[in-house]
Order: sequence, then C-alpha cells, then structure tokens
Amino acid sequence: MAVIARVFTTKSKYTPDDDLAFFDVPDMFTPRVDEVHVSCLFTWDKPRAEELAKQWGAVCDDVRIGGPAFGAHGGEFEPGKYVRVGYVQTSRGCPRRCDFCLVPPREGRIRELEIHDGPWIMDNNLLACSREHQEKVFDMLEGQRGIKFLGGLDTHRLKKWQLDRLAILRKRISFLYLAYDDERDKDSVRDAIVSLYERGFKQSQIWCFVLVGFGEDTTEEAEKRCEWVFVNGAVPFASYYRGPNEENPRKPKDWSELTKRWTYTPVIFSRLKREGPHHHPRILRGNLAVEEEVKICL
Repeated sequence: MAVIARVFTTKSKYTPDDDLAFFDVPDMFTPRVDEVHVSCLFTWDKPRAEELAKQWGAVCDDVRIGGPAFGAHGGEFEPGKYVRVGYVQTSRGCPRRCDFCLVPPREGRIRELEIHDGPWIMDNNLLACSREHQEKVFDMLEGQRGIKFLGGLDTHRLKKWQLDRLAILRKRISFLYLAYDDERDKDSVRDAIVSLYERGFKQSQIWCFVLVGFGEDTTEEAEKRCEWVFVNGAVPFASYYRGPNEENPRKPKDWSELTKRWTYTPVIFSRLKREGPHHHPRILRGNLAVEEEVKICL
C-alpha cells in the first residue's frame, strides 16, 4: 500500500492530525513517502499550494495538487484522509443550481457515497439523496454522540419523516444547520424551525447559514435577515459570499464587522440578551412560540 503524505495550506479543526498530515515544506525529519497530495481549499491559497508542491517535489517524485480551489470533482470519501476523523461525507453534489454556489459545477447534481461512521455530517445537500440513503445515514447516527449536521439542511426538502428521525436523535445532536440563502427560503426556514421546536429542539441546537454579500446585498439587509433568524428561534451564522476566483482572504471592513457580530455564537447570545428587546429572554430559554416577523432594533 502506498504511503501518502497529505499537505495542507492551512491548519484548522477540520484538517487531519495524524503523522502523515503536513502544513509546511519538508525538512530533515520528513519520512519517505510514495506520494504527496497537496490539498487547497481556498482560491487565495493557490500560490502557497503551488509552492508547497514544488518544495515537496524535492523529496518525492509523485506530487499531486488538488482540492476545491482547483475545481476537484471529488471522488469516494475516505475517512481521515483529507478531513479529520469524525467528519464524514455520505454524498457529493447538489441538484439545485443556485447562482452563488460552486458545488453543482464542480461535483455534479448528486452522488451517493459509501456511508462511514462519524458524528459530523458534511454533505452539501443530504436531503436531496434517496430516502433509502438518508435512512441509512440516520441509522448510522443512532450509534453516535455529539452529532452535527454541518452542510446546511435544505428546508424545501425537509419532510415529516426526516423531522421524526431527527427527533429520535435530538438528545445526541449538538446542533444542525439550516440553509437560508434566498428570500424565497424564508417560509420554509420558519416552518422548519417551528417543526423542530415542536419536537423538543432548543434554539442553541438550531443554527442557520445566512448567505450575505452576494449580488446587490447590503449590510443593512443582511443584518435584518440575521435578526429575523434569531427572532424566529434559530442561531444565525452569516456566511459571506466568496467568488470562484477570489484572491483576497480579507473581507471588506463593513462585511467583516457584520460577520463578526453574527458568527460567534456566545457573542450573539450575550449581545442580544444585553441589548435586545423584551422578547429575547424567552428565546434564550428555548421555549419560544415562534411568531410572525418581528422588527427589532439594535
């Protein structure tokens, strides 16, 4: 079996932490390997990935470079290879063709993969898979703890049977993400939050990606969407849009300030508890009767 070194441009909580995962150029202590795979996630890291590939070429003849930044199609998922053990991907692709999303052009519509054990689900659109596949994923998760659905559940596809399966797992779920990418998602997101509350979920378990900064979006409008998510019983996570050829890792100052306010959960709760209107304490206790849209001022 080939010995493969995986080289990453940046280190994060997602990257592997075994002895064959590297984050810099080789040195005198680098073991002999048969292959080197340089993985790049963000387009602004491509120059560093190319430099790492060049440097690793001095110690290995077979150096390959890839990852999402280089338009990788994505093959079968191998636990622990390019993401840390515990993170699993049971499908690739997405049938929706949203203007802002690079998943369909890169990975195709939807492909179901072998299901491996792990509590942290990274699928782009798990709910677009066949019911048989989803049921198998839920079955696997019944043996896990600290479950996280990290891909942003497509609320347009969320049905009663899926909600009932989530309810069975509720005490094992740390949190799940919903996806609020477009104003057309508002009704389905609100319905999903209501349904999750009815099944015993608390606000701290219901997170929601809120796409910001795409197209003609403004910080004022993005702020309103994040507030709306919070008032309606979920925890917003402002997800700033990055274009396919983005070279600058820094956000514009106004967008950076907005995402700081709406991405770090303890800050969101403490700030809105301190500054928010009278109904926020009910939300923080997790017993909110989800209401119609409420205007709040910070």
